[in-house]
Amino acid sequence: MDTATHPRSRRTEFTGTTGAEGRRGLDWRIRFGVLSLVWGFSFLLIKVGTQGYAPLQVSFGRLLFGALVLLSVLALKRQRLPRTPRLWAHLAVSAFFLNALPYSLFAYAELSIPSTLAGIINATTPLFSMLLSLLALSDDRPGKRRVAGMVVGFAGVLTVLGAWRGFSGQDPAGTAMALGAAASYSVGWLYVRKNLAGSPHSHLSMSVGQLLVGTAQLAVVIPLFTSVPDAVAAGPLLAIAALGALGTGLAFLIQYGLVAEVGPTTGQMVTYFIPVVATVAGVALLGEQLTWNAPVGAVVVLLGAALTQTGAGAARRRPQRRQS
Repeated sequence: MDTATHPRSRRTEFTGTTGAEGRRGLDWRIRFGVLSLVWGFSFLLIKVGTQGYAPLQVSFGRLLFGALVLLSVLALKRQRLPRTPRLWAHLAVSAFFLNALPYSLFAYAELSIPSTLAGIINATTPLFSMLLSLLALSDDRPGKRRVAGMVVGFAGVLTVLGAWRGFSGQDPAGTAMALGAAASYSVGWLYVRKNLAGSPHSHLSMSVGQLLVGTAQLAVVIPLFTSVPDAVAAGPLLAIAALGALGTGLAFLIQYGLVAEVGPTTGQMVTYFIPVVATVAGVALLGEQLTWNAPVGAVVVLLGAALTQTGAGAARRRPQRRQS
């Protein structure tokens, strides 16, 4: 799942359209479907990209093309980038945990695991988010439903990986990197929640800044760990361009339009469709093999994630009732 600044902020501004004005475009259900497809196909595009370029080059290209798309929108809307050094420092941290690190980990992971497995593991992000929030936020007390959701979700992960077979059939290093990417998203969301929520800058402005910083971070690292390709691989390059322009740039604009129009709860339900699309795409287009435990485990993972989100929503509403 692609990420920039936090979609749960109370602010709805990111493109200058909200409410009725934002609803004059395509129906939100169509945009929801497009977003599910774009993010679901991202794991296939990562796999294709790594067939011609090093993983760090794939993640760098993804950030670069995504930043270019959002920069164009920022210029058209005549918005400015943030100017506060302290805010840029926070954006550097969020860019590392939400973009540079997870993008690179998923790219490295897909050198040895199927894109279908990477897409399923991506759905564990809400489980890691709940676990980290329990450890880091003293006022975020878990209810029984959230705890049950976390247990169910991680049981689903064990099912996907075939724990009863000793995790045979899956590369442990690649699987660990994919899980690390999902955990990194969770760390990034927690950091954004504590340090960037409520910023006076628009979501678009902050997210462009975040993608630019993430691009710069990888630009520094790439020369240390990769070399210039001997030849330009056209197919993988097109995959990387689509991954960045569509899966990072365009998807961001669609995501925040959905959140502004139908709210974060409905908008974030796209998380539960991503592994479905990723699995179908990997099997149908890449010929990846799928055993029964992967889809069954994915359903269990999504059930656990849904329980943690539902419980969290109830927990957030309780204090508001006491104040009214």
